[in-house]
Amino acid sequence: PAEGCSPEGAQRIPGNGAGWVTSCPPCALAVIALFLTISCTYAQEFPTKTIRLIVPLAPGGGNDTAARVVGHRLGEALAQQVVVDNRPGGGSVIASEIAARAPADGHTLYLFSTNVTVAPALQKKLSFDTIKDFAPITRLTIAPGALIVHPSLPVKTVNDVIALAKAKPGEITFGSAGLGSGSHLGGELFTMLAGVKLLHVPYKGSALATASVLGGETSVAFTNPIGSLPHIKAGRLRMIAVTTAQRWPLLPDLPTIAESGVPGYEIMIWNGLAAPAATPRPVLERLHRELMRILAMPEVNELLAADGSRTYPETSQAFAAFIKYEVEKWIKVIAQARITAS
Repeated sequence: PAEGCSPEGAQRIPGNGAGWVTSCPPCALAVIALFLTISCTYAQEFPTKTIRLIVPLAPGGGNDTAARVVGHRLGEALAQQVVVDNRPGGGSVIASEIAARAPADGHTLYLFSTNVTVAPALQKKLSFDTIKDFAPITRLTIAPGALIVHPSLPVKTVNDVIALAKAKPGEITFGSAGLGSGSHLGGELFTMLAGVKLLHVPYKGSALATASVLGGETSVAFTNPIGSLPHIKAGRLRMIAVTTAQRWPLLPDLPTIAESGVPGYEIMIWNGLAAPAATPRPVLERLHRELMRILAMPEVNELLAADGSRTYPETSQAFAAFIKYEVEKWIKVIAQARITAS
């Protein structure tokens, strides 16, 4: 107890590791001061070991690239190695469970993307809460998707794809980076707005989805356009349109799907970093400061631009609000489109 406070004014909270609590002002101030001292000391010592950055997708593709480019610089800034741990499968649920249950000490980070915010709409029973169990830090990048097709498909425009799909309902397949990924939702939104039926074929990452079109396993895909450019130039793939509401600055001659016959169509690829919810605030603030510096580096922007992405640094509060908006949006869209996890 603080000076002038009797122990009778304090009581222990059952099951709470905090110990004694009191309504006595001197004691309360002493407890707060002790907590702040411990938190600040921990933040100054952090990190004390390797940091694991969990990615809910297979290696390759824009999200994985962002994780590795930023993770490498973060490791340099913190003088500790950042190891990217790819945990694909389950529509991000497997990776989310691992990240949510990890020790909340700042040594585990999680790459959020569209598939993470879609999971609550697709999965009825989750062992974690996408909003409550994570502490958002910042978005890292945003990028467009693109509608790509195999050259054997007799189409050159979005209207050609629609006409072919209507002539062969259910026969035109589209590959995606997995259930609930941006590429999956891109295809489902296209079928809903264009009034056609495409057959979804999920893969464990956008690189595999692109490879499926290259190999002729699937007919089309809604995926990262920059990763497909070498194949486009070699004639092994054909790019039809981008998925953003406006034309993308890096591909100004490529039309949008919305302007090409599907009004209202828009899908943006994004990713960002979060940590387990109980991670100490000073640690989260330090991570945010380091990430702001990293995302402002010209070489980082150049590397990500080469992959078709733009950095998108923001406050933790703005990222948290965006995640909440995305979760609520996809619950409505998926219910309306009647998309299921089966």
